Parts: sequence; C-alpha cells; structure tokens
Amino acid sequence: MHSLRQKITFGYYALATLIVGLSVFAFFELRLIGDKIVAGAHIAEFFDATLEIRRFEKNIFLYRQAEDQAENRAYLQQARGLLRDYRPAFVSFAGLRQTDALTRGLGRYESLMETYAASGAAQPDKLESLESEIRQLGKEIVTAAEAIARAERASLQASLDRHRRVLAVSIVLLAMLAVGIGLLVSRRVARPLQRLEEDMAAVASGRLTRLEQVSSDREIVSLTLAFNRVMRELALRQQQLLRAEKLASLGTLLSGVAHELNNPLSNISSSCQILLEEGEAADPALRDELLGEIDAQTVRARNIVRSLLDFARDREIRREILPLAPLIAETLRFVKGQVPSRVVVALDIPAELSVVGDRQRLQQVFLNLIRNALEAVDEAGHVTLTARRHAAGLGAPAGRKLLAFGRCAHAGEVVDIEVRDDGHGIPPEVLPRIFDPFFTTRDVGKGSGLGLFIAFEIIEEHGGCVAVESEPGTGTAFHVRLPATLNKEPT
Repeated sequence: MHSLRQKITFGYYALATLIVGLSVFAFFELRLIGDKIVAGAHIAEFFDATLEIRRFEKNIFLYRQAEDQAENRAYLQQARGLLRDYRPAFVSFAGLRQTDALTRGLGRYESLMETYAASGAAQPDKLESLESEIRQLGKEIVTAAEAIARAERASLQASLDRHRRVLAVSIVLLAMLAVGIGLLVSRRVARPLQRLEEDMAAVASGRLTRLEQVSSDREIVSLTLAFNRVMRELALRQQQLLRAEKLASLGTLLSGVAHELNNPLSNISSSCQILLEEGEAADPALRDELLGEIDAQTVRARNIVRSLLDFARDREIRREILPLAPLIAETLRFVKGQVPSRVVVALDIPAELSVVGDRQRLQQVFLNLIRNALEAVDEAGHVTLTARRHAAGLGAPAGRKLLAFGRCAHAGEVVDIEVRDDGHGIPPEVLPRIFDPFFTTRDVGKGSGLGLFIAFEIIEEHGGCVAVESEPGTGTAFHVRLPATLNKEPT
C-alpha cells in the first residue's frame, strides 16, 4: 500500500469485517439455541403428556370411569403424535434406539389399555395382571420421557454455556484485533505524521535541515517534498537576509574604517612631506626611518582594506582554525570609530585560544554582539570580552541563570566567548524573543531586527550555541560556544 487513505480504509474494512463475522456467528448460534428451545418445548410437552397418561391411568384403575379412559386415550394419542411429528428432535436427544423403543412402548401401552377396557370385571385375575403390566410399562415410558427431558435441558444449558464462552472469546479476540489494527494503523499512519511534525517543529525553531523521507506513502511523500521546497526557498531567503544584514553592517563599518585608515594615511603624508622638505640634504638615517614608517603604514592600510574586503566578500562557508585574539582585535578595529570616549572596551582572551569556523561569518557575529553592547551602555560604561576553553560537557558556571538558545552539536573541546556590558539590560518578557527575525526594541528606522537572528544562525551553522543572561539595570552577557578543534566535524 502506498497511500494513507488505502491503509486507513484497509483498517476500517478489516475491523468492519470482524464485527460482521462476529455478528453472523452470534446470529447462527442464537438460531441454533432457538431451535433447541423449540425442540425442548415439544419434549417438555411430551413429558407432561406422559404424566397425564399415568394420572388418568390411576383414575381408571380406581374408578373405572369412561371419562378417565377417554382422557387417557387422548393424552396417549397426543404423546404418540409428538413423538411422530418431532422425531428428529427426540432422536437428537435420546438416540434412534431409545426413540424407537419409546414408540413401541407407547403402542404396546395403547394396546394394553384397549385390552383392559374391553375386559370385564368377571375376570379379576386377568385385570390384576393387566394393571401390573400397564403400570410397569407406564413407569418405563415416564422414566424414558423424563430422561429425554433431562438430556434436552442439559444440552440446552451446554449450548448456552458454549455460546457464552464463544461470545466472550470472540469479544476478547475482536478487542485484541482492534487494538492490533489500531497499532498497525498508528505505526503506518500516525507515526510518520508524528515524525514529520517533529521535523517541522525543528524547522520552526530555526534549523533549516532537509526533511528525511519517513514513509513511502503518497501523501507523506508529497508533503515532505512540499516542505523541502519551502525550506529551500527559506534557505535562499535567509542567504538574502544575510547579505542584506552584511550590507547594513558594511555601511556602519565605513566610518570606523575611514577613521582607521586616516591614521596610517596621515603618517604616510607627514613622512613624505618631511622627505620632500629635506630633499637631498636629508640625513640618511632619518630618511631610512621615514621610508620604513611609510612602508609600515602602507602595510597597515593594506591590512585594513583587506580585512574589509574579506568581510564583504560573499563565499561559501570555509571552516579553519582561527586564533581568537587576533580575530576579535581585528573586529574591534571595524568599530573603533564608534566607541564613545567614556566607554571602556576590555579584552581577556588568552593568546593560545583558537576556534574552528569561517573568519568572515564569525566576525559578523562578534561585530553584531559588540555593537549591541556599545549601544546598551550608551555614552559611558564597560564592555568586556573574555574567552575560556574547556570540555563540551561542562555546563554553565555555578550561580548563572542562562537562557540557552540552540543546541551544541560539537562533542570535542569548545571555547566559550562572553561579551558582557553593564548597560540597561534586557526586560525578562523580551529576552526569549531577541533572536526572532525582525524583532527589535529600537525605534523605527534604527534597526532591522536581523542582527541577532543572523548571529544565531551563523553560530548554529558552526555547530555551536548561544546563551544569554540579563537583568534590567545590571547589564547583559552573551555567551557563544564554538568548537575548538577540527577532530569532529560540526553537524
């Protein structure tokens, strides 16, 4: 079966077939019991007739009245008629031999009663002998009728007991089969849907991973393909958002880069002016010193421009081992011109620390976090960047209340980078939404709400995670965890 509809229909028809089968079986069982009840009624009537025969037999022997003889004859005819008309029922309960013997006994009894009625009172010895024979034969007939009635009742009770047992077993089997069909349908229908729901929940949380084919059913396949198409479109849109945020960051960086370039250009200009003024009379040592300064400042300017070009270049992610301290220092140069004079930016990053990732994308993450910290402290305050290396299994420091975002997939050594400010902090009701796309607390026109969202996506792309701790009025700290080694590729 390659369709959910076919599986559900199959389960429905299988259950319906079981119910109909049980109903048909119960119908025939009840019909059989009904036939036995009808046959039992005839047997009971036969037994009652034999008792009446014996009752009027006694009256005949006591009173010798014609009315008693007539009643005895009538009940005898009734008993013979029942035995004749419903012979199969009697045979089924008493057997063929006993039924034939009972038939012959009734015939013999009728003959003896006729002989007794025809005999006169002048032959007392003969009458006494007939009475004794008739009583014995009547007793045998009643005993046989009673045995048949008892067998009928026992058979009926056995049928009822069997029907109860069969019905109970059928209900249990039906319940078990219904549960089995339900579990089968659940496994074949509900479980793929649940798996698909979990994958879509993961997508909704920001992980744009391709949905795996969890079932060969037509509906599931179509739904999976549709969602994969949507995710491809989302990935393209996310790349466009990333480029848009990068362009916005570049616009912000231009002022810082211009300020950073102004210093080496001023030094180059000053050195060139001195050389021009001194001309041929310049001291050789001074001239060499100035030329060296011009060369050093040219290299400095070239590095600044190269860093800016590397940041602006759009390329595929390339993971490499990056020394963390130079990476942060280079990122700080981009925003150096935006740091107010009363804001202190402090670094506590060991020189030997390295992280695994793409230089351009990680610089964009740290750039967004540093800019947010600078905006949080306004015109005065402190921004501190620290980093430590430890095993991935180590949790948050004691006493810290971190709101974690994402899932760290790297199992090896990691580096935790903290960007902390002592600004106004983030309100608790806002904190869970800070990484949502287009969410911002800034005034209209002063923020797109994409900076932290893109930073979160980049960190997850590197197999890392982000956590935040913040209290209104005491500041905010962003914790970024990144792989420190290449021994296990991030997933």
